[in-house]
Amino acid sequence: MNNPLDQLSKAELIALLGVWEKELESNTKVIESKDQRIEKLEGILAKFQKMLFGQKRERFESPDQLSLPFETTAEQQQEAQQELDEKVTCVRKKSRSPHPGRTKLPEHLPVEEIELYPEGNLEEMTCIGKEVTEELDYIPGSYIIRRYIRYKYVSKVQEGKSPIAIAPLPSRLIDKSSVGNGLLASILTDKYVDHLPLYRQLQRFKRENIPIAASTLDGWARQGMERLEILYDWLVKDTCGKGYLQADETTIKVLDSTKKKDTHLGYYWVYHNPVNGTVLFDYQKGRDQAAPKKILKGFKGYLQSDGYATYEYYGNQPGVTHLGCWAHARRKFFEALENDKSRATLALAFIGKLYEVEAHCRDKQLSAKDKKSYRLDHVCPLLEAFSSWLQENYAQVLPKSIIGKAMSYTMTRWEQLSNYLMDGMLEIDNNKIENVIRPVALGRKNYLFAGSHEAAQRAAMSYSFFAMCKKEEVNPQQWLKYVFDQIMDTNIQKIQQLLPKNYKLSLIKNQPK
Repeated sequence: MNNPLDQLSKAELIALLGVWEKELESNTKVIESKDQRIEKLEGILAKFQKMLFGQKRERFESPDQLSLPFETTAEQQQEAQQELDEKVTCVRKKSRSPHPGRTKLPEHLPVEEIELYPEGNLEEMTCIGKEVTEELDYIPGSYIIRRYIRYKYVSKVQEGKSPIAIAPLPSRLIDKSSVGNGLLASILTDKYVDHLPLYRQLQRFKRENIPIAASTLDGWARQGMERLEILYDWLVKDTCGKGYLQADETTIKVLDSTKKKDTHLGYYWVYHNPVNGTVLFDYQKGRDQAAPKKILKGFKGYLQSDGYATYEYYGNQPGVTHLGCWAHARRKFFEALENDKSRATLALAFIGKLYEVEAHCRDKQLSAKDKKSYRLDHVCPLLEAFSSWLQENYAQVLPKSIIGKAMSYTMTRWEQLSNYLMDGMLEIDNNKIENVIRPVALGRKNYLFAGSHEAAQRAAMSYSFFAMCKKEEVNPQQWLKYVFDQIMDTNIQKIQQLLPKNYKLSLIKNQPK
């Protein structure tokens, strides 16, 4: 059988070979493109499989596990709608009819009476009556009514002409309100520490046969947080003034009628100062470069963060040294275990050695000076070897693959990741601030959104204070009641004495020896 190619001339065969070579080259490119897409899809599939079935902790011997975000259940939607209805109630137009007055406090609660007499020689005066002020308060485990009885006196000598003498009430946190400081501290602690929405707290009051309007409870919570603004302002200055900040951010949904679906996705920008342990939450509407300007503008010192571009902008400002986060770099390689197990495993081994150095410094309780020296001796050789390995292997992987992206993330931020060697007080990662943010996720699950942008900032204030209570192992409710008792009479120059750390020191100082 004759082969058709035998009938072709040499020139025709060469031309045909050229056509075949072009087709082969084109097909090869198509195959390579599909291979890259298959590898990418396999990586995505592996990531979702780990999310569903993997372990939660990032152990070296097992794949990384990301928390699976729960979908909103019908019950949660109903609860959210109920809270929304209460918010609408709070801002509805006032009725033209006269205000019915303050709700009468229930008669079945125990009463604590406090009698207050005016100063001076009462033997020369005549009691002409009394004024009674009642407040609902909470002592852990029980509700009480605190009744202040203030007796009024006039002079016996100048009766009818002398001014009336009456003792002043103790400083009131919320003027013309019937809420006691202990109860208000309990309400805010339940809301922001135990993540119990106000409408659920109303249900609890109803079970105790204590009638409180939703608008009243909302007003108490709002005004209570407003009284803490002066302490929060001082916290902002103190947190930013020590030359070392760790920064991160997380989302919060906020009710906003001007937005589609009536919600806006806002952000809590979170800052932790490892020098003095202060924590600062700041709410902003966005995640752009302008969002952290309020806190980071003019900051000088060490700024530690992940690789988000906004942090890189502020990290490159004069007087700022940008620190990377090895935990973020490590996470990238955990995600690549299913994509390229051998390379990802070796990278994790390198990073694991860095953390072994940190564990040694921690176990030996090395000073900052000694820690820096030990790190330089033991970490520098590791980083040099790891850098060489990354550069050599990056040329052998697909840049858009999961392992390629992990390598690129690490190499691009190599200087920032190495900067923690500059001072022994610096942290290897941002894990401390990530631990601070975790309670916010639980709050999102329970009350789903903030009622307004102003409410979101008030929540940011509360998260700041309660995060520091947790760090200092201080009872948040006891601390908040103490602050409410003291803040109205505290000189602004001494306002920092009310922070959880200083409150704890005062408790230790006043302990019986």
